[in-house]
Amino acid sequence: MIELQVQKHLYGVKGEFVLELDIRVPIGRFVSIFGKSGAGKSTILRMLSGLQKPDSGRIMLGNKVFFDSEKNINLPIKDRKVGFVFQDYALFPHLNVYKNIIFGNNKDKNRIDEVISLMELESFCDKKICTLSGGQAQRVAIARAFVSSPEVLLLDEPLSALDRGMKHKIQEELKSLSKHFNISSFFVSHDLGEVFRLSDYVISIEDGKILKFGTPQEVFLNQKYSGKMQINGEILNITKTNVVCIADVLVDHSIVKITLDPSEAREFKVGDRVVIIAKAFNPSMVLL
Repeated sequence: MIELQVQKHLYGVKGEFVLELDIRVPIGRFVSIFGKSGAGKSTILRMLSGLQKPDSGRIMLGNKVFFDSEKNINLPIKDRKVGFVFQDYALFPHLNVYKNIIFGNNKDKNRIDEVISLMELESFCDKKICTLSGGQAQRVAIARAFVSSPEVLLLDEPLSALDRGMKHKIQEELKSLSKHFNISSFFVSHDLGEVFRLSDYVISIEDGKILKFGTPQEVFLNQKYSGKMQINGEILNITKTNVVCIADVLVDHSIVKITLDPSEAREFKVGDRVVIIAKAFNPSMVLL
């Protein structure tokens, strides 16, 4: 069992707030951390890795204590067996793919060969980093993390810059590798579809507080509002007319226009994440 019971004072756009966590998840599960920018998502990863120290509390992986404020324990980064995959890949341009994968890692040749094979990187090992596409470079970064034999894998929005097709492929590879090696993974994401595809559990946070914790279905599908169709989006613009207001809402890569009563429009502002609810709607679906 992984135990995260910590507090950390942070500063956001609204001023100071306290990040408070009290969760327990089985080892070997994929956990997504979902929320707005500045909610404390990346701080959770940094506290797990040892890059940032909690103010108080305890972090445990099974019987291994990473941090305990009462016992004055703060395990060094090198002793935590944590792999970190960054959004910007953090690869070394002067080294080829193979040397990037093994950099700073153990020299277990069987493990290295297995990860390279599972990530389908055999034909890229001698290539320079500058010759790789974004998807290939990210697969190298992920392979490097798995080669180090981590007990916990931390991923800070590593797929946000990739196109949809490559993103889906790497998502499948990530989930497969995590299950194959029985690694506990913590994944920061703003992408709801990504969270559903990858997660065993979801931590939904806002301003440092846990809004919901559970499976993706428990967190996102058991909503208090009703409707035959519910679609997540972001308000791009609100236009006022003499009678009504028109909200332009970004849904995936399309813009949907929603008509609002002026009294309703006062509740919303540009940049808000919203749920579009259709109560009388019989949709059909076709492939793009």
